[in-house]
Amino acid sequence: MTKPIVGIQLYTLRDQTEKDFLGTIRKVAEMGYQAVEFAGFFETPAKEIRALLEELNLKAPSAHIGLNFREHDKLSADLNKQIEYAKEIGLEYIVVPWSPLPDTPTEADVKQLANILEQTGKQVTDAGLKFGYHNHDFEFKLVGGKPVIDHLLEIVPAEYLFAEFDLGWVHFAGFTPAEYVKKYAGRVPLAHFKDFADGHKDTEVGKGSVDLKSVLNIAEASGIQYFIVEQEEFASSSLESARLCLEFFRENGF
Repeated sequence: MTKPIVGIQLYTLRDQTEKDFLGTIRKVAEMGYQAVEFAGFFETPAKEIRALLEELNLKAPSAHIGLNFREHDKLSADLNKQIEYAKEIGLEYIVVPWSPLPDTPTEADVKQLANILEQTGKQVTDAGLKFGYHNHDFEFKLVGGKPVIDHLLEIVPAEYLFAEFDLGWVHFAGFTPAEYVKKYAGRVPLAHFKDFADGHKDTEVGKGSVDLKSVLNIAEASGIQYFIVEQEEFASSSLESARLCLEFFRENGF
């Protein structure tokens, strides 16, 4: 077992990346992060990104890539372009960050989404990468007495779909992050560390109400390879919050 690497979802720094994408990646490395997860590439040539990552000795295991749910006939072709780009950079994982489930999902809705995810997972796997799903809280709505996320992970074979659990959203939905990580041990290579304070307000990792330390204790045994920081609201600035989040991991031996 290997100790997980600490990275950051670049969506956290979107106010910076939209102005200076490559420069922000450099700041992340200088700050002490060991990995980045992408959320858009700002039309940057893949070769430039890969060269910078190599220069900085920075890992880039994954990217959040949305699927074309609106035009199913174009989903596969659109994804192929993203897959080729991801391979040029050297990514290992493609993660879908969101899905259009209705407010009150039915078994039919769940089966339809599971079918799309399985077909997409096959496409990504056949291309030599791995495919995962990043949750919010709505995937924990009950269908037939069971959370949607459990249906998805039971229907779609593990070889085609892994879980990138967002621990903050698991907590917000009323469930225990560590229990979900243990339940799907070996199927959670990436975990998003998000924290909440005052209800639905983002705060720095370790500053809120989400029990994240319990996940640290079981991470290696559960097969988590990367801790990925994600934050959407900031008391001062996104860069300062990123620094504070990193301190949480350092204080806990990572």
